[in-house]
Amino acid sequence: MKPARAMSRLGTETAFEVLARARALEAQGREIVHLEIGEPDFDTPSNIVEAGGTALQQGYTHYSPSAGIPELREAIAEYTSKTRGVEVSPEQVVVTPGGKPIMFFSILALVEEGDEVLYPNPGFPIYESMINFVGAKAVPLPLQEEREFRFDVSELADKVSPRTKMIIINTPQNPTGSVLTKDDLEVIAQVADEHDLVVLSDEIYERILYEGQHVSFLSLPGMQKRTILLNGFSKTYAMTGWRLGYGVMPEELAAHITRLMTNSNSCTATFTQWAGVEALRGSQDASYKMVAEFKRRRDVIVPGLNAIKGIRCVEPKGAFYVFPNIEGTGMNERQFADYLMEEAGVAVLAGTSFGQYGRGYIRLSYANSVENIEKALSSIEAAVKKL
Repeated sequence: MKPARAMSRLGTETAFEVLARARALEAQGREIVHLEIGEPDFDTPSNIVEAGGTALQQGYTHYSPSAGIPELREAIAEYTSKTRGVEVSPEQVVVTPGGKPIMFFSILALVEEGDEVLYPNPGFPIYESMINFVGAKAVPLPLQEEREFRFDVSELADKVSPRTKMIIINTPQNPTGSVLTKDDLEVIAQVADEHDLVVLSDEIYERILYEGQHVSFLSLPGMQKRTILLNGFSKTYAMTGWRLGYGVMPEELAAHITRLMTNSNSCTATFTQWAGVEALRGSQDASYKMVAEFKRRRDVIVPGLNAIKGIRCVEPKGAFYVFPNIEGTGMNERQFADYLMEEAGVAVLAGTSFGQYGRGYIRLSYANSVENIEKALSSIEAAVKKL
């Protein structure tokens, strides 16, 4: 069978490929420290698991409305209204199996062939993949180490053309852990208003923040009408395998995104959605403890990397990733990532897995124990000394 031309424009997530390689080495008896995959290493909190199990026992194993069960849409609307300081109705909420469908559907619904979309680079690879897939032009916003991996908003207007349709932002950010300031967001809002642009605001790491308060683009004056808020349960509640995410958007767009859900997934698993209701309305203690532990790990891995000759690392303000510069090792990012896997038994990702501006960097996820992080640091230092 001959695939459609558009399939040649569709990318992938390197993390899963590197994970497969690491698992293959483990099957051969090698010990590998996994710092490649971007998921919390904690179990889903027990109250959420119990809610999902109860829903199964109560027979919530059938179809639900494509946009989500009313109870979860109401809970999401309440949570978003409270945390963003704006009025959100359940009709503005679409529940999806994970956060990625909101990226996928938003770009499918709004971006035409030949349009342009601005997106952070290095950034989550599915942004660029989906922009290319629909035949649009992906216009990178380079994240700069000297700006703590925030893009230069003063140059944003220069990137806008008559074909620009959308800006994608991600804060806290994957892969760098950077956080856009309120001033940054206000400049983006001004540009979006002046040029009538849609903003897809990926805030999946909103609760994994180590200082200050999360500032949502949705909360800025006048931005509700042009914002798609992407959020979900995978990171905050360690629910990656449950596949539960959502978008908050203008009601008229929600109707189109719901039709895309109907045509693709029919609906999100019903018992999973009841677990989501408990996640939002139940105890948050496990989530707070998880974030505190991530901060403890960050405070181990950052100085540990900076102590290794040839590596320098900016301290992330959110998420659970570091994005160190490895140019001083004399290797490029892919060579170094491969070298660490084979020589040090440490699985990491090359910075270019996240776009062209990831050259000279690698990404490490510190969603692993302090013991394993310290073991990885020791192995990396020993491997670098051999170069």
